Amino acid sequence: MKNIRIVIWILAAVAPFTVRAQQNIQFTQYIFNSLSVNPAYAGYKEDWFGQLGMRSQWVGLDGAPQTGLLSVDGLLDRATYKRHGLGVQVNADQLGPQSATSLYLNYAFRLRLNDEDTQRLSFGIGAGVTQYGLNGTLLDPVNTGDPIVPPNRINNFVPDIRFGIYYYNPVWYAGVSVMDLLSGDQSNNIFRWDNTTTDNIRRKRHIYFIGGALINLSEGTRLRPSLMLKEDFKGPTSLDLNAMFVFGDRFWIGGGWRTGVTVFKKDYERLTGNTLNKRNAIAAITQLYVTPSLRIGYSYDYILSQLSSVQNGSHEVTLGITFGHREQRLLSPRFF
Repeated sequence: MKNIRIVIWILAAVAPFTVRAQQNIQFTQYIFNSLSVNPAYAGYKEDWFGQLGMRSQWVGLDGAPQTGLLSVDGLLDRATYKRHGLGVQVNADQLGPQSATSLYLNYAFRLRLNDEDTQRLSFGIGAGVTQYGLNGTLLDPVNTGDPIVPPNRINNFVPDIRFGIYYYNPVWYAGVSVMDLLSGDQSNNIFRWDNTTTDNIRRKRHIYFIGGALINLSEGTRLRPSLMLKEDFKGPTSLDLNAMFVFGDRFWIGGGWRTGVTVFKKDYERLTGNTLNKRNAIAAITQLYVTPSLRIGYSYDYILSQLSSVQNGSHEVTLGITFGHREQRLLSPRFF
């Protein structure tokens, strides 16, 4: 098939086991908008905030992932109790002939924990739908009329829900979420054609843990370390470690390291005795507040796996904008 090279290199980079589902979308700059991994984050900035993200992964490799994200979130009751956060999120993911486009509505109930209102505990829920697609015209089977290959593009819609908890104070934050609860249900097949079914492009259920802190180094200089742990109970547990220096509350620069970690023994290890190559990528990240309401971010991932010899890294660009009148905005920026 035309896109067989990417399949071969992915398998070579991880291990000789069968890939059974599409991984969740991946953003290096999740640290600037955690709504992408936790619905309880909706309304955290206490202003209406929009974000656009574009990621081109493994540049130079045919059929490599292309991902886009558009989100808007804020408070429904900003002038009073600031309890109700709302967020809308659209994701689009393309990997060779397969695609997944999602629309989610997220709601967060935010509990005030102290009189100064510097601590909040949020409970979030998200509901949406994902359109999974497979374009058979991009596949070129050895034998024409192969019943495994659809004759043209096929699509199906799968509803989905997600849950999350998010806590923050001026010094640190932490959150946990469960994503793709219905998309991960393997009891229903996504596609049917010519008495054939396939379910390989459905996302799996994931559990995310995010956490971070803000450390004052000197006047005008801060350090913001963070981490994200992602678990799908099939492959290695994914760990992102990041650290950003913040200068004058406007310019951020730092880096990150993405790798696999062993939390418990998985089925592929018990069945095959193999352990996957856990090396993944290192990243350079920067963002700049061009104005108090406009933020631009860029990151570059350098791949550490066997894919490094056949691609030119991954590029990611984000654009964030705060809506509302200047006098209504927060006097201090939101670092989380």
